[in-house]
Amino acid sequence: MRYVTSRRRFLQTSAALAAASTLPEWFLEECAAAEAPAKPTSGNDQPGIGLIGCGGMGRNDAKLASRFGRVVAVCDVDESHIAEAKKQWPDAKPFKDFRKLAQDKNVDVVVCGTPDHWHTLVSMAVMRAGKDIYCEKPLTLTIEEGKRLVRTVRETKRILQVGSQQRSDKNFRLACELVRNRRIGKLKHISVFLPSGRREGPFMSSPVPDGFDWDMWLGQTPKLDYVKERTHVTFRYWWEYSGGTMTDWGAHHNDIALWGLGLEHSGPVEIEAKPLVEMIPGGFSALSEYNVHYKYADGVTHSCQSTKADAWNGTVVEKDGQRNGVKFEGADGWIWVRRNELNASSPELLSEPLPSSAERLYASNDHMGNFFECVRSRKQPAADAEIGHRSVSVCHLGVIALRLGRKLKWDPAREQFVGDPEANKFLSREMRKPWDYDSALG
Repeated sequence: MRYVTSRRRFLQTSAALAAASTLPEWFLEECAAAEAPAKPTSGNDQPGIGLIGCGGMGRNDAKLASRFGRVVAVCDVDESHIAEAKKQWPDAKPFKDFRKLAQDKNVDVVVCGTPDHWHTLVSMAVMRAGKDIYCEKPLTLTIEEGKRLVRTVRETKRILQVGSQQRSDKNFRLACELVRNRRIGKLKHISVFLPSGRREGPFMSSPVPDGFDWDMWLGQTPKLDYVKERTHVTFRYWWEYSGGTMTDWGAHHNDIALWGLGLEHSGPVEIEAKPLVEMIPGGFSALSEYNVHYKYADGVTHSCQSTKADAWNGTVVEKDGQRNGVKFEGADGWIWVRRNELNASSPELLSEPLPSSAERLYASNDHMGNFFECVRSRKQPAADAEIGHRSVSVCHLGVIALRLGRKLKWDPAREQFVGDPEANKFLSREMRKPWDYDSALG
């Protein structure tokens, strides 16, 4: 049974949202009238949830998922993470190998909260085991991985929701609807501002902690001595496992840029990038400060630059009058959007309702709820594999341009660089044996 809002609750909800939001009342009324995500109606309607990657992000995602099912299994290469997960879900079966969890008959759906370099192999294993998956962003480590994941979704017909929760955020959806309906006139430029990364080092190796399977954690990436800064929260500042804030926060905000453009199944045609600092030898290897410029086939330009904001929690720090977020600039005005904030060059751009003939975007007000709704209905989720792949591809393109230091031309249909064999080598990475796309399936 689905929950339908009563008139009284509708008015109460609308008033509460309006008091706490910069969103216009007409849009909030639309959101309040929408159905809430379906919740289990009985004990038999609760899918078994498996959590792979039990760090803070994974446990938080599993907690959100537990509104719609039961956490029955947890998996991590770090025994201390398993212990923390077991505190929350004492009855969950522990695993150290994600492939065994994927095959467990009590697991119906999986939440993946691993470091970035494991997202693709875990997702492929889960889907080929006949299960649906909610996978944290960024979806992939390389563009080739994304192409393989999209194919796997099509072949297995499984549901994959990427943890790009801004797709279920009212501020971002309205901003993109207004832009796509030319509320600011013809779109000219998009400015994306991301937190700067961390520039530290050099770091020293140390003994592997007890209960931590370092070789399994490394997986497909090069074999290296254990350095604690390479693991857990700070893994994202190493090119070997991620792409710094360019792929971390960039997978969120560049996704919104594509959504506003209406190109979530395509991408830019030109990329040029400039590093703003040199990284410290022996320290974090993903560039911490940068400026990337994209151009699209219709002439729209898109800049993506780091700001002096806290790289982990997005604390607001202004640079040139701007902050961590996305600004759409058109012939007739601009719209600025970030989490919990939506502004425009004039109030009327937001306050005037869209006409009935307007293009409306996928409406989801609960990202995890949308995933479980799609598990039941088999419709595509708000942030499906293709969307997640294309969004992080924009970030990967920026990282490649930063590493090569020159302008690149990109064919978004073929997903290849144009006339540039050297750049095309960056579309994939060599996988350390015994890991490859087949052996990872167990």
